[in-house]
Amino acid sequence: MNLSNASASLNAILPLVVVILWACALLLVDLFITKERKGLTALLAAIGMLASLIITLARLDLEAVVFNGMVTVDGFSNFLTVLFLGSGIVAVALSYDYLKRMGLEKGEYYVLLLFTVSGMMLMAVASDLIVVFLALELLSIPLYVLAGIATPRLDSEESSLKYFLLGSFSTGIVVYGIALVFGATGTTSLAGIVDAITAGSAGMGLLVAGAAMLLIGLGFKVALVPFHMWTPDVYQGAPSSVTAFMAIGAKAAGFAAILRIFIQAFPALSVDLTPVLWVLAALTMILGNVVAIAQRNIKRLLAYSSIANAGYILLALVPYGQSDVAADSVASALFYLLAYAFTSFTAWSVVIALEQVEGKGLELEDYAGLSRRYPILALTMTVAMLSFTGVPPTLGFLGKFYVFRTLLEGGFPGLAVIGVVTSLISAYYYLRVVVYMYMREGEPQAIRDPWLYIAATASAICLVVLGIFSQPLFAWASQAMLH
Repeated sequence: MNLSNASASLNAILPLVVVILWACALLLVDLFITKERKGLTALLAAIGMLASLIITLARLDLEAVVFNGMVTVDGFSNFLTVLFLGSGIVAVALSYDYLKRMGLEKGEYYVLLLFTVSGMMLMAVASDLIVVFLALELLSIPLYVLAGIATPRLDSEESSLKYFLLGSFSTGIVVYGIALVFGATGTTSLAGIVDAITAGSAGMGLLVAGAAMLLIGLGFKVALVPFHMWTPDVYQGAPSSVTAFMAIGAKAAGFAAILRIFIQAFPALSVDLTPVLWVLAALTMILGNVVAIAQRNIKRLLAYSSIANAGYILLALVPYGQSDVAADSVASALFYLLAYAFTSFTAWSVVIALEQVEGKGLELEDYAGLSRRYPILALTMTVAMLSFTGVPPTLGFLGKFYVFRTLLEGGFPGLAVIGVVTSLISAYYYLRVVVYMYMREGEPQAIRDPWLYIAATASAICLVVLGIFSQPLFAWASQAMLH
């Protein structure tokens, strides 16, 4: 690669380069920041991501295929990059006071957060299975450490170890899938895989097996049933600020890989894979929503909610093999991810505000009387619960609407009915939280962190306002087509 090509390639991935270099620099700078001033580390981490976000927004129309076709910058990657960087900035706002309150102030927390965001950004631009694997490791390994950063708390250490072991196992399955795809086509490039299939030189049996392995490995990352076993324990044991970011970022990154790989490289395999996706989506929605009913711990309840929402996002992918529906599949999935991000951050902001030392304040009973003592927190949590349920005019309602519409366009009314029924089931446990806040007596204790209140209130307002004026957002998601 000559200097001009190298310069063009680095310019195409400039937002990613900024985040990685900033993380490396912050790792050194943090050595000179005293424990009492770790807020400066948090501020610097947010500034780095904000700079990268500004660069991304300034070149939303940029499209480039660089590094010999291994990296693709397009509308799809730009949409997700904005989502990842925005999530990272909000995660910093949620983290600072929480870490201070829990005695977990460590500068490396923010460095690990930056590296995780960089892995997510790399996943968004990956157009080669080797780059997908590298991105998967770059985003996962820091998350394993972050899940256990509350050491010596046993539940945090347990969640980190469980996440690491199952994550490593799933990564091995991804690598095996990549090997099978390479054996079938002689390439790991997504474009090269399509060319091999078109030319009739691909071993289709081996290719289907490789695609199935990739779906299993990535299914772990997004918590699809039956690859969801780690989710409740990891969500409960990890620090809540980490869980909030993990619930959004890791899921969005996993779906970024699934969407790009299956829609770009495997449309010819849709006859074999569509029934599998149908079953996975149905099982994920049913199990996530039904088991959530029995949960009394708010973090476990949101963990099963996260599993159920993975099922709803997967609905958009079911008709991916139909060329006339593929664009709507991508648009509805991306829009749902955005709606889910706003909804999750709203809910987790309230969870973090009520959580006390040693895991207290996390039971449903701890939310009793919240509307009387902390009306703003109760209102924002109510908006989040309504959005999760899919009640208009929230963004969550439109997310489900577009996904169900895509399903109907693809000719899967039965699966759409399952989605609607499971949404009705979810109303029971989501609205139960609202009942506790407004109709039960209690003396809840919450902290008054201004950044937390700003994040919660802003997210709740966005859920309603963007739900009413959603057309520009969906138009942006619709432009993020995969060719």
